[in-house]
Amino acid sequence: MDVTVTPLPGLGTQQDFTTRSGHRIGVISYRDGRFELIVCDQQDPDKVATSVDLTVEETSALANLLGAPQLVAQLTEQQREVTGVNTWQMPVAAKSPYDGRTLGDTEMRTRTGTSIVAVVRGGTVHPSPRPDFRFSGGDLVVAVGTADGLRAANEILEKG
Repeated sequence: MDVTVTPLPGLGTQQDFTTRSGHRIGVISYRDGRFELIVCDQQDPDKVATSVDLTVEETSALANLLGAPQLVAQLTEQQREVTGVNTWQMPVAAKSPYDGRTLGDTEMRTRTGTSIVAVVRGGTVHPSPRPDFRFSGGDLVVAVGTADGLRAANEILEKG
């Protein structure tokens, strides 16, 4: 898939792509931190047919909705042949005891036998996060382990 990146002097950057059905969809990232989801006119791809202004939190939520399921599906497919191993998505809430703290602080693997294999933040996947990776409210943690271990890991992220 080809993503076109277009600088918008004084405004920010537009990133977009064309879907299989011929729709051009993109995001404008403004310098002031705002985001705008755009869908271009199918007859005139340079004309915006509709747009939605998104806050940082809304952008993160949308990115997680679009990116995390794909990542989890890939991990699930890779783990399919391993009996007893599951892949879960777990949110780090803004009120989590680990919001602002590092992965190492959780002692997740030692306490639960669960491995955190990725963190999705604002549409960006951070694979194989190191112990010094610092969580932020709104992150989506992707973990692999037994069902019991994953339940315990989710409890840790929620309550400490």
